[in-house]
Amino acid sequence: MVKVAVAAPGEVAREVIDGLVASGKHEIILLARRVCDGQEIKGTTRLVANFQDKADLAQKLQGVHTVLSFVNAVSDPGDAQIALIDASVKAGVKRFAPSEWFLARNDHLPWLASKDIVRKHLEDINKENKVLEYTLFQVGMFMDYLAGPRQKTKHIGRNNFLIDHRGKRALVPGSGDHRLTYTAIEDVVNIVVKAIDYQGEWPKNGGINGVTATLGQGIEVSEKISGTKFSIEALNIDDLRAGELKSSFVPELDHPAIRDLDEATKAGFIKAAYTSLLMALVDGDAVVGDEWNRIFPHYKFLGFDEFISKSLS
Repeated sequence: MVKVAVAAPGEVAREVIDGLVASGKHEIILLARRVCDGQEIKGTTRLVANFQDKADLAQKLQGVHTVLSFVNAVSDPGDAQIALIDASVKAGVKRFAPSEWFLARNDHLPWLASKDIVRKHLEDINKENKVLEYTLFQVGMFMDYLAGPRQKTKHIGRNNFLIDHRGKRALVPGSGDHRLTYTAIEDVVNIVVKAIDYQGEWPKNGGINGVTATLGQGIEVSEKISGTKFSIEALNIDDLRAGELKSSFVPELDHPAIRDLDEATKAGFIKAAYTSLLMALVDGDAVVGDEWNRIFPHYKFLGFDEFISKSLS
């Protein structure tokens, strides 16, 4: 048993927390910015932490073995995670997982620039001597998004990612044969729980790779689950590279960082986000590694066929 700290427990974090609690192996503390009355999670201890105060964080991290960060990279410029990393070193934390949980590279995603700042900080503090073991848990796209309204995750909100489930239509760059990684949230949770118990050294690049397939194949999964053929709108890649989304529609996007924005600002962000995501797909940034797959070779990941059957059950 070790002490695990989960920082900024949001929707994805709640899925992981449920998995850690269900394992019954570890002491789990939640580092949150505020008290959430009536939202206490059985099997955990919630501590209100100041993510700008390294001394406060270090005090709360005393005795912690592993920190899992879910700090919102869209709204935080990196300050909170850098403070969390430095406090972890001061407190003697052994392992740290920064707030990744998405693509392998963020070159086309300026709103996630803080992820690269955090990655560099982790590299820098370990340059001379390893002071903090870490892994970048990268999962690609949650396969669960392909199920649309049938999605059965407990905490993660429904998201479209280029697919308008309500309108039965989808956007693709060019021919739609660009590849990306889809990983079911249950597999992400199971691998993270196993990683906490892993006795070897965490890999720096921590890809969790469920299925790597084309966007077109992902759309076919959504079609099978919905029982409806989708209308596919192919977009010109040169337009996308110029930052222009010339589509007849823009799928809805739900993310905690933009829920409180006014409608005009939110619409602008969503359009820019999809333009950037399409280019990330074109340039191969959405395919993640399989480092954790190789560490746990006997673990069976959910494939498309199993995911479809489970979604329809």
